[in-house]
Amino acid sequence: MQGVEKVLIIGKVWPEPKSSAAGLRMMQLIEFFQSLGAEVVFASTANESAFQEKLTIQTKTIQLNSNSFDDFLLDLKPQIVVFDRFMTEEQFGWRVMENCPDALRILNSEDLHCLRFARQESIKRDGTLKHVELFNEKAFREVASIYRCDVSLMVSETEIELLNSVFNVPCTKLYYLPLCVEETNLTTPAFSDRKDFVFIGNFLHEPNWDAIRFLKTDIWPEIRAKMPEAVLNVYGAYPSQKVTDLHNASEGFLVHGRADNALEVIGNAKVCLVPVRFGAGIKGKILDAMKVGTPVVTTSIGAESMTVENRLNGIVADSIIEFATASIELYQNRDEWDKAQKNGFEIVSVKFSKGIYYPQFKSDLIELIREIKEIRKSDFTSLLVQQQSLLSTKFMSKWIEEKNRKD
Repeated sequence: MQGVEKVLIIGKVWPEPKSSAAGLRMMQLIEFFQSLGAEVVFASTANESAFQEKLTIQTKTIQLNSNSFDDFLLDLKPQIVVFDRFMTEEQFGWRVMENCPDALRILNSEDLHCLRFARQESIKRDGTLKHVELFNEKAFREVASIYRCDVSLMVSETEIELLNSVFNVPCTKLYYLPLCVEETNLTTPAFSDRKDFVFIGNFLHEPNWDAIRFLKTDIWPEIRAKMPEAVLNVYGAYPSQKVTDLHNASEGFLVHGRADNALEVIGNAKVCLVPVRFGAGIKGKILDAMKVGTPVVTTSIGAESMTVENRLNGIVADSIIEFATASIELYQNRDEWDKAQKNGFEIVSVKFSKGIYYPQFKSDLIELIREIKEIRKSDFTSLLVQQQSLLSTKFMSKWIEEKNRKD
């Protein structure tokens, strides 16, 4: 890639592609920049994990509120810095602006945190999404971070539209780059060779914990009333005691914990259940289900930015009874199952293929780097947010740094 020798990615956590869609997303970004010939360096303040990917690139453990990061930046001299989620940009963005002012600053959003938070609070209030307050504390922080960066990578078209229409963020600062899939020739089990329902999700992610609890207490009893022999296999990374306590063999509710191969357990199931009541971004588990030809039943939140021409690889149902009825219908009706599977394969091909997005992203990135100085000069709102946020964040960090030194 002409003009770019080094890319620094500052990760919120070390990537775990087998644990979450966020981990997979990070690995895709690393591989993308590597494919352009750039040296990629990954840095994080997080503790290492037994399940993190063994990265073959240079890595660096960095410290919060420490000028050692300034020295690291000055030595590395990256042409592009990617912040993994807005919290990371808050912590290190001002240091990047001071020490590498010409570096392109990219925010990897994963999902719109303020939207997920607002939906979660509404569900907590009365179990519905009638009171989604978008103008919350996280929104002020997240949108400010978007303005401070040169461009934000978004996985959801819905969130781009919301940022533009509700928060008046210019579309030029938002770039649609979903989770992507390479073309494969997977051989998946036929309808007659599959059995059981499946749920999968990282249980450190609050929407997944809420979904499995909702499934156990409200939806699964309705399914079992009509299908007494039905079995649900529950998989997911980092299951806490409250998750494993849901295991009940007599009810056909089996909690297995972490899956060694997520695609395999989803691909052997007949139907994937995704009753997420709040959240944001796109659902990696639904994309995985599409890849292996497993129809899903999900909510409107789950289907967000996963459809093509309102077609999904399954059924959207928001009430308890509708969800249970749809689950049974999809499990037992071969014609509907085949139709859903076909939809999923087509959606992957036209909406999530690497071949669609990566060549264009490369071209647009080169153009952005070439024009970034002129773009920044004309973007007064971003300059304003940068100046105000830099001052407040910088001096808070300096105060903490000095306090730590004295202690």
